[in-house]
Amino acid sequence: MTEPGTVLVTGPTRNLGRHAALAMAARPRDRRPDLLLVGRAGRDLTTVADEARALGAHVREIGCDLSRLADVRAAATTVRDLLASGAVRPLRALVANAGSMSSDTRQASPDGYELTFAVNYLAHAQLIGDLLGSFTAPARVVLVGSNTYHANFWRRLLGVAEAEWADPLDLARPATGDKAPGMTASGVAYSNAKLAILYYAHELQRHTGAGITVSVFEPGWMPGTALGRGTPAVAQAIGRALGRIPGVSTPQRSGPLLAAMALDDKWAHLRDGAFVVKTKPTEVRPVAHDRARERRLWEATAELLENAGAARPSER
Repeated sequence: MTEPGTVLVTGPTRNLGRHAALAMAARPRDRRPDLLLVGRAGRDLTTVADEARALGAHVREIGCDLSRLADVRAAATTVRDLLASGAVRPLRALVANAGSMSSDTRQASPDGYELTFAVNYLAHAQLIGDLLGSFTAPARVVLVGSNTYHANFWRRLLGVAEAEWADPLDLARPATGDKAPGMTASGVAYSNAKLAILYYAHELQRHTGAGITVSVFEPGWMPGTALGRGTPAVAQAIGRALGRIPGVSTPQRSGPLLAAMALDDKWAHLRDGAFVVKTKPTEVRPVAHDRARERRLWEATAELLENAGAARPSER
C-alpha cells in the first residue's frame, strides 16, 4: 500500500466534500492522510477542520474563495510552501469537489466569467495546473463530475437540463439582458461545466506524467444539497423532499466513496478520465469523448486564465 501522504480537498465545508474529508480523517493511522482543506474561510471551514482533527488527522485550513482566481493562485502558493517546508507529507491526491450552480447566468465572477463555469471548472483548472509539479508519484487527481451532461428519461421527466456545448470562451461569458434567463439556463450552464470537467480530465491526462492518474467521480443524484442554494426556495424545498426517498444518494453515503477514490488501492489503476458512478466504472456517452473539443478547451482555458492574470494550466 502506498503511503497516504497528503490529500487536498476543495469544497470541504458541507455535504459531499465534508463527508469525504471526515471519512479520510477517520481512517486507521497507517492509512490516514494529512488533509489540506481548501474552501471559503470562516466558521464552516474551521468546524470541519476541527472535526477532522478530533478524528486524528493532521489538517491545514486554506481559506480560498474559488470564484476568485487570485485566491486560487494564492492557495496553490500556500500548498507549495507547506510541501516545500515539510509541514505536510508529500501530495498524493487532489480532490476537485467544490461546485456551485448560479441561479442567474448573468452573474459574473470577480474575474468576469459566468459564475457556474468559473467555480466548477476554471478554479479547478487553475489549482491543478499550479500544482501539477508538486505531486509525488504515485498520485491521483479526482474530479467530481455529473451525469447531467446528457438527458435520460428520468432527467427529462424532472426537467434537468442537459449540456449545450459551445466554444469555451462563450461558455465563460455571462448572459446579458435585463431579464434573468431562468432556471433552464442555469441548469444548462451547470451541465456544460460538468461536461467541461470530462473533457478536461481526458486532456489533463495527456499532459501529466505517468505517475499522476486522472479520474472522475459521480456521487449519484443528491437532491436537497447546498449546490442549489441560489435557486428559489420552492425548488430547494422540493429537493429536500426528494432527498428523503429511499435509495437516493446522500452526502453521508457518497462522501466515503469519494474518499476511497482518492486513497484506496482498488482505484489505483484508474486513469484517462475514467468515470465512476459511486462504485461502478461507467462508460461515458460518445459526446463526452471528443479530441477536438478537448484540445480546444485546453487552449481556451489557458487564454481565460491568462486574461485573469494566471499562468497556463500546463505550466509550473
